[in-house]
Amino acid sequence: MSACLACLMHAPGKPVVLSPALNSLQLTFSTRRGVQHVTCGSVVKLYNSYYKVRLHSHDVKYGSGSGQQSVTGTPQQEDHNSNWLLKGTAKKSCKRGEPVQCGQTLRLEHLATKRNLHSHQFSSPLSDKQEISAFGEEGEGDSGDDWMVICDGEAWDRNQDVMLRHVDTDMYLGVTGQQYGRPIHGQNEVVGLNRPGVQAKWLTMEGVFINPSDPSEDNRIFHDPSEF
Repeated sequence: MSACLACLMHAPGKPVVLSPALNSLQLTFSTRRGVQHVTCGSVVKLYNSYYKVRLHSHDVKYGSGSGQQSVTGTPQQEDHNSNWLLKGTAKKSCKRGEPVQCGQTLRLEHLATKRNLHSHQFSSPLSDKQEISAFGEEGEGDSGDDWMVICDGEAWDRNQDVMLRHVDTDMYLGVTGQQYGRPIHGQNEVVGLNRPGVQAKWLTMEGVFINPSDPSEDNRIFHDPSEF
């Protein structure tokens, strides 16, 4: 059941139960180093080190702008609403287990609600920048869900800061210093920024990474960055 952003209490973090494709196990961590690249089909948490928050969503609608599902930054580490599935676009598939290339366009599906990370030319509620939302049903959306991975080198290294540039509007996925009050006190506003910078850099943190050598259902690497 959805609710207005100003009306719903933020739920505490819970152990993660993955989507049907990964429903045989919960998100846990091991000390295996495994693959070093972020791969298609992986489930990740994205961390902005400047504001120390993870990219987050929940079935809570904006009370202004588009009225779509809100996207925020949360300081909580163990919250299942911060898990995102990396997948291809409507025009180009993303082969499971293949490293995500720098310059590649992909979509990020919010695992809990099956809506895609999205942007469009609506104003954000706190800073009046470009709104970021979660959009679509059962993983299906539109071109406003497409993001280009901006990174150094050939492929997205899981220990490397990257930026995500919105294909339709050329805005960068970023965070502002403004925070929502009750009932989601302490969550930062996530917006589209018109220029790159530390507010728009993201690092993969906890996640389930699909091994590129054999992208089978049983070949998954569980990653906790503290091992490094």
